[in-house]
Order: sequence, then structure tokens, then C-alpha cells
Amino acid sequence: MKKLADIALPLIVLAALLGFWEWKVAHDAIPAYILPAPSAIAEALADNFSSLMASLATTLMVTVLAFLAATAAALALAILFSESRMAGRIFNPYAVVLQVTPVVAIAPLILLWIGYDRMTLAETLIAALVAFFPVLSNTTLGLRSADFNLVDLMRLYGASRRQILWRVRLPTALPYLLSGMKTAGGLSLIGTVVAEFVAGSGAATGLAWRIIEAGNRLEIATMFAALALLALAGVAIFAALSLLEHALLHRWHESALKN
Repeated sequence: MKKLADIALPLIVLAALLGFWEWKVAHDAIPAYILPAPSAIAEALADNFSSLMASLATTLMVTVLAFLAATAAALALAILFSESRMAGRIFNPYAVVLQVTPVVAIAPLILLWIGYDRMTLAETLIAALVAFFPVLSNTTLGLRSADFNLVDLMRLYGASRRQILWRVRLPTALPYLLSGMKTAGGLSLIGTVVAEFVAGSGAATGLAWRIIEAGNRLEIATMFAALALLALAGVAIFAALSLLEHALLHRWHESALKN
């Protein structure tokens, strides 16, 4: 019953907001080029469904590639940081620099260096840079949060550093890693959209380019339809990673156990 309420209440609020939006546009006679009604947006989505779905598939492909690349690289570097304090001192400042540097500022350089003939690779790299740091910082914290008593016990029994990492540090870091991945999933989508915006031109076929194209043509309803698909994609990514987190943690970790 509680799960049903958790799903139904947000949907009721959404329906009320959409109803008010529809009424407000009709009541105040707001021009469609300023704010289209939800019915007009739904009609634009239906009219352009195949092309918007193709653009969504392109955006999601880059998003998933960037997310996987960022997660793999961040996990490897976090393990290095946890095993070598010196490596952390040397490389962590550069990771922070990547995090605080606006991706919009470096995206044109990445596109120029990689080349517009390899657009997917350039967009994937840009999106991965955006998603990289949350996984790195969370996983590093998790690896360093392992119970030192368990670590000492493993050493007492003659366990190697690899065995301690596999048996103690990684299980401790798993909730932190999954939390960082949930943040990185949304950031991967944002990074992909930024990359597509910066790339411009017809070479980019993702949803971001469709938004620019619709805006230039004053097809505002189509623009809103593309925005809605991006929002739904972000929700789907978060939901999928939340399900993964629950599947991996619900049997043993306090954060996922039922109260």
C-alpha cells in the first residue's frame, strides 16, 4: 500500500500541474510560440515521434558509454588512491581541477582535438569528464572507510593486499560506489547534452540538437517534447541505478534494509 501511494501521489500532483498548465494557457490566450499547452506538446511528440526517438537513442548511447567509461576509470583510480597515499597526493589535485573546470569551457577544445569526424568519441569523453568525479570521490571515501579492525585481522591471518581489497575494502565501498554512480548517471546525461549543444551543426543528431533546431524554427512545442524526453531519460537512468543499488544491498546493508 505504501509503495502504491509513493507512485500515485506524485502522479496525482503531476496531473494537477498539467491540468492547471492547460487551463492557464487557454484562459490567458498565451501564444504557442511562448508557452504551448501540454496537449500541443503531446501532439508535437506524436507527429515527430520517430525522429525524436532516433535522437533519444543517439543521446542515450553516448550517455551510457560515458557513464561506463567514467565509472570504470574512477573505480580504478579510487583503488589506486586507497592503496597508495602517495598516488592520491599526486593525482587527486588534477581530479579536482577537472571537476571545477566548467565543461563548456573545455568542450570546444576536445571537439577540435578529437575532430568532428569522430563526434561520438568526443561527446563521450566530454560527458565522461562530467560524470567522473562523483564516482571517484565517493568510492575513494568508501575504500578508506573499511573497518581497520577487520583489516588488521586479515593481516594477522596473512591475507595479501589483494585479498584485503577484495574481501574487506570493496564490500565496504560498494554503497559509496553505487551512490556515486546514481549521481554520475544524471551527470552523464547532462554532459552529453552539453557536448551536443557545443558541437552544434547537423553533425549532432541527439536530442540537444533537436532542441536547438526546434528553437530556431520557433517549433516550441517540439522543443518541449524533446525536453520532456530528456527529463524522462534522466528519471529512467536514476530509477535503473536505484534498482541496481537495491538489488545489491537490500539483503545486507543498513541503508537498504526495511525499517
